[in-house]
Amino acid sequence: MAPANFDLANKTAIITGSAHGIGRAIAERLVESNARVAVTDIDISAAQSTALEIGSSALPLEVDVASAESVESMTQSLLKEWGRIDILVNNAGIVGRDVPVSDLTEDDWDTVMDINLKGVFLCSRAVIGAMMERGKGNICSVASVSGKEGNPNMAPYSVSKAGVICFTKALAKEVLEYDIRVNCVSPALVETRLIDGMDQQQIDYMTSKIPLGRLGKPSEVAALVHFLVSDESSFTTGQCLDVSGGRSTY
Repeated sequence: MAPANFDLANKTAIITGSAHGIGRAIAERLVESNARVAVTDIDISAAQSTALEIGSSALPLEVDVASAESVESMTQSLLKEWGRIDILVNNAGIVGRDVPVSDLTEDDWDTVMDINLKGVFLCSRAVIGAMMERGKGNICSVASVSGKEGNPNMAPYSVSKAGVICFTKALAKEVLEYDIRVNCVSPALVETRLIDGMDQQQIDYMTSKIPLGRLGKPSEVAALVHFLVSDESSFTTGQCLDVSGGRSTY
């Protein structure tokens, strides 16, 4: 039986980009732990299907994390519905084009940064005020080992995830006095549809760097996120914890 502190009864959570992949696995796990979960995604039909499948305490909402107006609308809607937001998981992200810097366009760069990095900022900013008023809250973002090591042909993605790690550490220091904890996780390559657009040679290269010799599973990332947003990790903040099959050692 799981420790009582892993139970999220009476907690509310927003999971961005949670119609598919890692986000869906996180949403499903938190619902199973008795939280009320907003399954938010730019693809509202997929979010609705996911919410229907994972449980009655899941609420589907459309949001574009790169739009301040969309994020604010989503947040205010949930505050009106729930009266509070206990947990934010910044999961929404894209890989972008698998090309060298010499072939990148400005739009390639901006699109990845807007979703992966600005989206984390916008969503965190949107909920932090309500969390500060309550004197309690928890934010966990999904970064990547790419943000620590930098992967060739993935410069925008790598840089955006490095930004997520640094943003996590900066924000955590700002909100300590409000009992708000801010952490992130850095997965290695995980079996999701995000890798569909990647060249097989790139996938093989990244897999070869994982000592366990395989890709990660969404459920394995979800388990670590669950720990970080639960009271079981009450003395952990400003951290980036790996779920990388041994790839990263710092």
